[in-house]
Amino acid sequence: MSIGREQIAAVILAGGVARRMGGGDKTLLPLGGKPILQHILDRLTPQCAPILLNANGDASRFQAFGLGVYADAVDGYLGPLAGILTGLDAVALNYRDITHLISIAGDTPFIPKNLVENMRGMADGENIVRASSNGRAHAVCALWPLSIRADLRDQLVNQDVRKIDRFTANYAVVDCDFAGIPDPFFNINSPADQAEAERALGLEDGGKAD
Repeated sequence: MSIGREQIAAVILAGGVARRMGGGDKTLLPLGGKPILQHILDRLTPQCAPILLNANGDASRFQAFGLGVYADAVDGYLGPLAGILTGLDAVALNYRDITHLISIAGDTPFIPKNLVENMRGMADGENIVRASSNGRAHAVCALWPLSIRADLRDQLVNQDVRKIDRFTANYAVVDCDFAGIPDPFFNINSPADQAEAERALGLEDGGKAD
């Protein structure tokens, strides 16, 4: 079954604590003169709507971005699965026509500009489509059918399942591969990563890399 763009929402996962970056929000760190979150939005906004943000704490710090901000739907800072469940809950409650949700890490400023188009092309309505690049799967970036929502809540809350790969082991998962320089799923976990991203951004701006 073909999935239309209008059936897909996105959630940017920014619920974690950036310990290796000294704490705070990685999504708000500067990169090329603007926050990492703005780089993600610049690439994602033309691809789908609505776009939600999963972040804990005071939502007003994200007010300038004009996004709906949703704290984890379950207590305990349970990781990215909690953010994915949060997005699924928010979409199910607020957007009647949305059938799928794509999750994106909040520290990946180079996400592909054809991310949604390529991933939806591999969706059959019930499977999970996972992004990959350079021979590596990126479990956090995936297209999820809303039909998994109840099972995800049960496994997260009642069975203490925290790992994405453990949850998806019971589902049909297909990988959608992307290429590019820099790696389209390069994520910023340290000051060294931030410096590398600055260099990569300079190459992009100079037209030397796609």
